Amino acid sequence: MFHTRSESHHFIPQTATSHPNDPIPEEPTAVPEQHGSADTIGTSSPSSLLLTDSSASSSDSESPSTPVSDRQADDVYDALRSDKTLSIAPASPTKDRKRRASTVLISSNPGDVRRILGEEVGTALVDKVCCGGGCCFLGSSDVDPVTESSIPISAPDNDAFQSLNLKIGSLSLDTKLTKIVDLPEQIVSFTSIPKEGSSQESSTTQQPPKFVTPHPPYDVFPAKVYHARELTKPGAEKRTYHFDLDVTDYPTESGNVDFVVGGAIGVCAPNPEALVNEIFDTLAVPTFVRDKPIMLRTTNGRWPTIWGDETPRQLMTTRRDLLMWCSDVQSFPPTKLLLRVLAEYAEAPNEKKILLYLSSAQGQASFCDLRTGPYVTLSQLLNAFPSSRPPLDHLLSVLNTLMPRFYSLSQDPQISCTREGVECRRLIEIAVTVHEMPNWRGGSRTGVGSGYLERVAQQITEAEKTGISAESLDLRVPMFRGLMANPLAKEFVSDGPMLLIGAGVGVAPFRGFVQRRLKSANCANKVWVLQGVRDSLLDELYSGEWGVEEDKVKKVVQSRRGRGKYVQDEVRHQADLVWFIINAPDGRVFVCGSSKGMGEGVEKALVEVVMEKGTLNREESEEFWARKKADGQYIAVSTEKYVLTGSIH
Repeated sequence: MFHTRSESHHFIPQTATSHPNDPIPEEPTAVPEQHGSADTIGTSSPSSLLLTDSSASSSDSESPSTPVSDRQADDVYDALRSDKTLSIAPASPTKDRKRRASTVLISSNPGDVRRILGEEVGTALVDKVCCGGGCCFLGSSDVDPVTESSIPISAPDNDAFQSLNLKIGSLSLDTKLTKIVDLPEQIVSFTSIPKEGSSQESSTTQQPPKFVTPHPPYDVFPAKVYHARELTKPGAEKRTYHFDLDVTDYPTESGNVDFVVGGAIGVCAPNPEALVNEIFDTLAVPTFVRDKPIMLRTTNGRWPTIWGDETPRQLMTTRRDLLMWCSDVQSFPPTKLLLRVLAEYAEAPNEKKILLYLSSAQGQASFCDLRTGPYVTLSQLLNAFPSSRPPLDHLLSVLNTLMPRFYSLSQDPQISCTREGVECRRLIEIAVTVHEMPNWRGGSRTGVGSGYLERVAQQITEAEKTGISAESLDLRVPMFRGLMANPLAKEFVSDGPMLLIGAGVGVAPFRGFVQRRLKSANCANKVWVLQGVRDSLLDELYSGEWGVEEDKVKKVVQSRRGRGKYVQDEVRHQADLVWFIINAPDGRVFVCGSSKGMGEGVEKALVEVVMEKGTLNREESEEFWARKKADGQYIAVSTEKYVLTGSIH
């Protein structure tokens, strides 16, 4: 049984600049004036130039955090051009209000700004912190990124361009740009097929082309959807669906490999048909050629396969298949190579200049903001620069490969089947949470894999309302057995106590763990689950479906109902249980959920538990958990890792 502990209280220490009765620290009265040249200041850490402490901000979003971009050229340019726009007031120590100690005043007048930025260039770019997207490899410009001109540039007047929030400063048509990336090589080409050789029509409505293979010699398996339903209730912040997939006829693989508890499947999800048609329309690809068989030739790389050899290929396919099943048009941020191709075929001078600017050293800051900002899709870029209509083969040469999405099994695959007469049909179960993000047209759009599976579930739901069963629809999900050696499956043991900590859909694989443990009499009272939800009435997954008296093994922690508590808070409350399990023979602590927020919070809570129970300092406690992880007793898996990423080349 779970138990509770009293909350611990932390007292605010009294220092020279803070007091328990006034917890907001004051700024030291003596602030040294910043002296030095632009070169001296430019060599300091970028964070030392910030006027406010960025660590004071936080977010509950599950999206990955991104570094703060440097100040854009037009921001500084406009500020220095007009005193009215400067938000810098003259220093007045006697009248200034008290400032937080988390801020440091580095400029109090325009002279300070010029001294910091440099007398000669005024808007010199500071060294950027790499965003991880490869956007900084060109390096910063040594000259003013934009120059005044008598030929000002006009931004494209459309909603798609406005949604990009690009800052181009005083860019003009005759602005000199340097270090523009070279035009990417066209490695994809199409040739027509004679009539006598094109009689075979590709059947890719529900299945990808044959050359999209997970691990040769096996093809993607068309698993029949036996049933699908929504696990969350109306009003839940996120929608989660349950799927039963029939894998009775899944081909036997070498090594007697089978679906295992804690394992996962890969789903080859297509791009939405409406999105594919929109891209065709924007590129002016005639309707009659979209589904016409063609001969595809590539000069190098793995594309359009997923994990094939890097070699030239010659395949018969269609343009629709390549865009729907093989090319990622909405998951990856734009690359300079893609922007360079769009620039090459842009007919409007202003659009070409902006695209070349983003591909140059001068546009580096704007490009990094484009990559690290809200999701930008191919359709959004094509609508933002409507005069650019690159040939489809050249465009496909720079797009990323559409990769499979992986989902953990949410049950013990050894015990699940349904009977049809005397025959037992084998089923596997998965749970999928729909990932949503803002759409540039307003509203939201869904992720590739979760959006595809939601559309399948909605077809079944609508059919069942009219009395049609899911089986009669014969809907198929292209999948394959994958990641059977992932940490959840690899470190599962049939004996020994286990603590399973999960939030959201991260708790789904633990249901299979509990079901498997129930088959062993030696494991009674040896498994515990901490499940984090927002509101148990709306989004508690698999309530009443664990095959056990849930109140004895499962504790549900709600963050949006009642007092509001997170799963990491319950970890601290269950310190005795955590300490017992991690020190028991074959004891295991599993954590599954988003790496941001929940994952980081649980890891911090586990460290604090060991600090308290083991009388260790923080460094020793972190080393303790590192040893347990190396020994396979502490397993932390991020749900984001089940979406593989990869490059086309």
